[in-house]
Amino acid sequence: MISETSRSTSSGEPNLSPFAFLRPELDRVEKLIRAQAEDFDPAVEPYIGYILNTSGKRIRPALTFLSGGSTGEITDDHRKLAVILELIHVATLIHDDIIDGAEIRRQAPTANAKWGNALSVLLGDCLFSHALMLSTEFEDSIIGRKVAIAANEVCSGEIIQTQRRFDLQLSLEDYFDIIRKKTAALFAAAMELGARLNGQPESVCSTLREFGVHIGTAYQIYDDCIDLIGEEQEYGKTLRTDLNKGKLTLPILNLLSSANEKQREKLHRLLIQKEPIDISVLANIADYVGSIEAAVDKGQELVEAGRKCLEVLDDSDHKEALHGITDFLSVLLEGCRQ
Repeated sequence: MISETSRSTSSGEPNLSPFAFLRPELDRVEKLIRAQAEDFDPAVEPYIGYILNTSGKRIRPALTFLSGGSTGEITDDHRKLAVILELIHVATLIHDDIIDGAEIRRQAPTANAKWGNALSVLLGDCLFSHALMLSTEFEDSIIGRKVAIAANEVCSGEIIQTQRRFDLQLSLEDYFDIIRKKTAALFAAAMELGARLNGQPESVCSTLREFGVHIGTAYQIYDDCIDLIGEEQEYGKTLRTDLNKGKLTLPILNLLSSANEKQREKLHRLLIQKEPIDISVLANIADYVGSIEAAVDKGQELVEAGRKCLEVLDDSDHKEALHGITDFLSVLLEGCRQ
């Protein structure tokens, strides 16, 4: 069970300025997230505790609270939903790090770097099952069902992405289908269910869900760009994994599309070799900068579509903060331009 009196440590503020006024709620939910380790077997608790004490930006809990606050009151059910969605997200990160061979996340060793892949897979499974168990506690059974559907979408997206690694036939439609599942599904669930917990009509819930889809998709595009242009020390996680592991992200798909036949053949050879690719090599193949620019443009298009979804809400501090998120994400995307 989740209660506000659960024991744990305090949290840090997420590195997203639009969330600043949510600090009291995010501190409260941080304690609830970290306290979940106490529900596991004593032999398992230290491992879960390590994972949950590595604080992230908590974007999904913040969206849950902003949806709840913009459509009514933030309740204990919103806090429970925030914990559930974050546990699912953390579980996916554990599995992602195993697949990618990542050693650093949030400036700390990943679970697989500390304990190996076998134990880490099981830790991710534990968090998934714990989150789904908590989702059965809502009075509205539809909430639990929609949480399970979102978790299924995330896993399906990861499976499809892994299945399509090094697949040079991957289309833009395929790419967007993958990231809508693997990233946007939890953003969408936070927004939709935050409103549903306040008894909002289906039209409002579905529109806010669309906001989550647009923003989640744009955020993944930003993350895909950062994997190519970012510095590990600044972002606190292992980078350059997408291309080296055969994940064809939007910038790379744009590059393949803009290259001439000879350039495309060279890029195909580099990808098929399955060896680390120096970014400078990409820059000399085709319009690398233009490929990043086109990805940023698409991300900005999605951000604008998200802004329009917010018209369904009455004016409030929480609605203003949602607008702030779109502005902040727009700035992050612009920062990816070369």
